[in-house]
Amino acid sequence: MNICEEHINITIDEDKIIYGAIEIIKRIRPSWPLQELHFKPFTDGKTNKLVGVWYSEHYTDMVLIRIYGNNSDLLIDRKNELNNIRILNKAGYTHSIYATFNNGFAYQFLEGDTLTIETIRDPKVYPLIAKRMAEMHSLEPENELESKKAFIWEKTKKFMQIMPKRFSDPLKQAKFEMLISPYTVLEKEYHLMEQTLPKINSPVVYAHNDLLLGNVLYNQEQENVVFIDYEYTAFNYQAFDIANHFAEFAGIDEPDYSLYPDENFQKAWLKEYLQKYNESNNVSEEEINKLYWQVTKFAPLPHFFWGCWSLIQSEHSHIDFDFLE
Repeated sequence: MNICEEHINITIDEDKIIYGAIEIIKRIRPSWPLQELHFKPFTDGKTNKLVGVWYSEHYTDMVLIRIYGNNSDLLIDRKNELNNIRILNKAGYTHSIYATFNNGFAYQFLEGDTLTIETIRDPKVYPLIAKRMAEMHSLEPENELESKKAFIWEKTKKFMQIMPKRFSDPLKQAKFEMLISPYTVLEKEYHLMEQTLPKINSPVVYAHNDLLLGNVLYNQEQENVVFIDYEYTAFNYQAFDIANHFAEFAGIDEPDYSLYPDENFQKAWLKEYLQKYNESNNVSEEEINKLYWQVTKFAPLPHFFWGCWSLIQSEHSHIDFDFLE
């Protein structure tokens, strides 16, 4: 359904999402009978709140309404996020936006199941992810975006500047001291990575940067995958995007790092990726080994990046999740 995107001057209260969603639906789906609306809250997200709205039997016409998390603009450039969605929708890779409002946007529902720790390594599924990532990395968006420079260093530096150095809550503070290295140590680790990782010469590509289980939809019937949530999409190192995805094999609520993909699996995944990225079925062992080495070297950086992110969330988010843990 191709509907012209509009901006609606409404701010939805996080505690009155259904009421706010109805106001949005009145504007973008005026023919929908309000008494027949159905609502489905989604709980996968760790930054925003999300509700699906549809009426009667028209489940496939569901409109998703996302309300930005409290103070999440500290973490995310919302203008860039919307721009990325428009670019990727135009390329045929993701949903369309129906409308924006003051603290969120309404967009198209895409059918598919979010991945689990089992399906992410399914031989029918993982090649689709590898190929889709390679396609995205091959995109050359128009000059609407920032220069082709890896965003990760400036973004991580910003996170480190705004993340709490101590907590007013004494219980949080005690846990913080027990779990997190002193800031001076973190700063040294950041500078070590900033000095060494660029020397690995991983190409800078148009990257998703946040391919966790919940951000990949698998449609079994159509045998395809779609990426969603482009909050951190930007030019970045190819090896970062892949390493970040591999880290997500462990899951999010109770991460199990024994599920981190072993060398054989990674190389099988990277072969699928390189065949698409190079547009050639003749990918050499040498190419696979080189990319495997680059990804392995980059593996610590996503952990560091999302660690900083978690500290910020632990101070500001209203979502019920132990970000400090």
